[in-house]
Amino acid sequence: MASIQTAGKASVPVKKQNNGVTMIKKLVKNRLAAFGLFIITLLTITAIFAPLIATHPPNAMDVTKSLIGPGQDGHLLGTDSYGRDIFSRLVYGARISLIVGIAAVVFGAVFGSFLGVVAGYFGGRLDSIIMRVMDGMFAFPFILLAITLMTVLGQGLMNTIIAIGVANIPGFARVVRGQVLNVKELEYVEVTRSLGATHGRIIFQHILPNSFPPLIVYGTMSVAGAIISEASLSFLGLGVQPPTASWGSMLQDGKNFLVLSPHMATFSGLAILITVLGINLFGDGLRDALDPKMKL
Repeated sequence: MASIQTAGKASVPVKKQNNGVTMIKKLVKNRLAAFGLFIITLLTITAIFAPLIATHPPNAMDVTKSLIGPGQDGHLLGTDSYGRDIFSRLVYGARISLIVGIAAVVFGAVFGSFLGVVAGYFGGRLDSIIMRVMDGMFAFPFILLAITLMTVLGQGLMNTIIAIGVANIPGFARVVRGQVLNVKELEYVEVTRSLGATHGRIIFQHILPNSFPPLIVYGTMSVAGAIISEASLSFLGLGVQPPTASWGSMLQDGKNFLVLSPHMATFSGLAILITVLGINLFGDGLRDALDPKMKL
């Protein structure tokens, strides 16, 4: 009887694509996103090491040196109408912008995501009630809703964070709900449900992890909006109160001196512009990097 020989097949190593590495490669190749990340990093370093970077105490007043131009008497960017160093106040103002931007977005993301998951996963009457409330909040312009909440809550840093965070809830709820509606109908979720998995396990182990990419992108973009909202509230006198350095309050102080000393408002306005531009550029690059349809 002839012996049967089996030919061994050579194993070919399969190269697995690491999603994290792929995302980083896309971000590095996107020069605008890299520039945006550089601005965000610079802002973060400035906020953390503000006491070391600032050349003067941010609230120290000297009326004998008020409205000094940039580069004079040791003041890199000049002084304001109270003789306070503008560069130092810009540096400390970066702390306020970063704290409010991140904290308000995290606040809105936590509560908005919870409402979005509940509405999208359970559906029915609960979905209708939650989303109608969100639609009612959407009926107000973002900044008008924040102003209304500040009027109710009162002024201060914490209330500013809460007001902007509440105004962010509807956006996060809608984004998460849309993702949940798509993910919960996928086959592997149906299989997990048929095996007797609890709602909590399905939500936290299967649905939420697959909803993170658009949530991260939306959250990054929302930080820029939160910074602008904080500056707007401070400009209107409803946000962070003097003498605390804030870019919005610096704009408000400088609006009366646009002809005599335009540098008072110019530098704070540029700080807001550059920061928001950097965050948006990074957010665009992050969206492209997390999109599986985008090629390397």
